[in-house]
Amino acid sequence: MYDLVIVGAGPYGLSVAAHAAAHGLNLRTFGRSMASWHAMPSGMFLKSEPWASHLSDPRGAFGLDAYAATRGARAEHGVPLPVGFFAEYGDWFARRTVPALDERLITSVAPCADGFEVVAEDGERFRTRTVALAVGVLPFMEIPGPLRGLPREYVTHSSHHGELDGFAGRDVTVVGAGQAALETAALLTEQGARTRILARSGQLNWNTLPPALDRGLWQSLRAPHTGLGCGWHNRLYADTPGLFRRLPAPTRERIFDSALGPAGAWWLRERFAAVTDVRLGRRVVSAAPTADGRLRLDVTGPDGPSVVETDHVIAATGFTPSLDRAEVLSPVLRESLRTVGAGGRAGGAPEVGALFESSWPGLFLAGLLTAPSYGPSMRFVFGAGYTAGRLVRGVRHHLRATSSRGAVGRPRTGAARTPAGRA
Repeated sequence: MYDLVIVGAGPYGLSVAAHAAAHGLNLRTFGRSMASWHAMPSGMFLKSEPWASHLSDPRGAFGLDAYAATRGARAEHGVPLPVGFFAEYGDWFARRTVPALDERLITSVAPCADGFEVVAEDGERFRTRTVALAVGVLPFMEIPGPLRGLPREYVTHSSHHGELDGFAGRDVTVVGAGQAALETAALLTEQGARTRILARSGQLNWNTLPPALDRGLWQSLRAPHTGLGCGWHNRLYADTPGLFRRLPAPTRERIFDSALGPAGAWWLRERFAAVTDVRLGRRVVSAAPTADGRLRLDVTGPDGPSVVETDHVIAATGFTPSLDRAEVLSPVLRESLRTVGAGGRAGGAPEVGALFESSWPGLFLAGLLTAPSYGPSMRFVFGAGYTAGRLVRGVRHHLRATSSRGAVGRPRTGAARTPAGRA
């Protein structure tokens, strides 16, 4: 029987494991280290500043800058780092801080009499008193309704792709206006694809070159640096996730839907200029394969309806933290957890308590699933620093409480969702 099983080995899972190991918990971490980061196309760069991209360990000894020093490199403000470099940093962090990293995937987490039973992809079963679900963003990928259900030969999500050189010479339509869409379009163009952007937004937004870290008191007060970008709104999101959690649910949902909206990194803008077919204010209303093996898109826009024929669509349309997509959780768990609310992209997300515990005692959550409760920082690596230590404190509190009273895991009173999925 383990004290803690961590499901996921990305930045959040590895950070939680580092803190749990430092406290002597009997734990096991499942997942391939930094798997989704290793799978990204070469040529992609981190959008976040290096100093906002540390994984978290209790002593702060294994930050991104420490890894860069081992490579004879520098993690500098205002200098984007390759995604591959960051993925290798995560592997280095795991080797030094995470015991018992098991690269098997977990297929099921279900409650049992004394905690939880988790099942690995080969069928082996494990018992644990608590679980930390840190599955990253991939289970929650969002594809627009008219494109769902089409075969992958026609439609994929941007997170499906490693290298993009297989699209050379083909016509590719990228849907979206955020960093993933703009960078994917730029990479496709550089690799010889005929690329267009379709976006609902009426304009493309670009982040500006970040000002120097040391820039005087007045400038720092006007727009303070944060791990989420400059500005006082970002400062509140970055520094006070606990206060965000205390806001009324409708306010949290509204902020989740609107804060830190789609924008491209400042360093991408020049490269993106090579993408010449950019169609803004447009929405795909239907899609169907054609007789010659292409895909017909019916599109609405400011000039009325139009038709686009393309070889392939890449939906770079982000991720929605809906509990129903967390299929690793058993139906009993999914149907019993309280959710944030009813509307917007946050409506199907689980409500998360003060120490990242869900409404089912012993089940802890980390990463994107907690963003509707704790705010926008949980959509980024930056949020791992706030999460890891507090989540492990919650695990230790739960272990002490259940040990002292001999309790078994069961949902708190009133935890079950209504048939409509509303809390």
